[in-house]
Amino acid sequence: MLTPSSREFHVVILGGVAMRDLYMKTGQGFLLVFSITSPSSLSEIDSLREEIIRIKDDDTTPMVVIGNKADLEDQRAVSRSKAFSLAQNWNAPYYESSARTRTNVDEVFIDLCRQMIRREEHVSVFEDDDKVPAAQPAVRWNRRRRREGGHRCVIL
Repeated sequence: MLTPSSREFHVVILGGVAMRDLYMKTGQGFLLVFSITSPSSLSEIDSLREEIIRIKDDDTTPMVVIGNKADLEDQRAVSRSKAFSLAQNWNAPYYESSARTRTNVDEVFIDLCRQMIRREEHVSVFEDDDKVPAAQPAVRWNRRRRREGGHRCVIL
């Protein structure tokens, strides 16, 4: 569980395909992780992204593209420019990380959580415009928070 900005985010890491559609449908944000040593893993996140967009019917879902295994630079098979260009085309931030050295591990989660918070605040303004006067944004946030009961972050 992540708690940036005093908000809780439940993180689900998928290892299999069984519940994938359900998690994609209910997920509010996604980390798309590939290995910089494997071009096929970059193709896989392209397919995952398309599936997320199809299932959610929303191409503005918060996502972060991550090239993992940055500590294996000598074995790199996916160029930084290719991955960055792909992320730019998707309008998503790109990070290179290393689970081994913990490089950028926290940063990718923080970036995704910030995107999710911005999106939720933006959506809540439009949903509640006629229910709460504009001078009371804190009331609007608290009402929405109680109604939804939390956040969900899915990592594929």
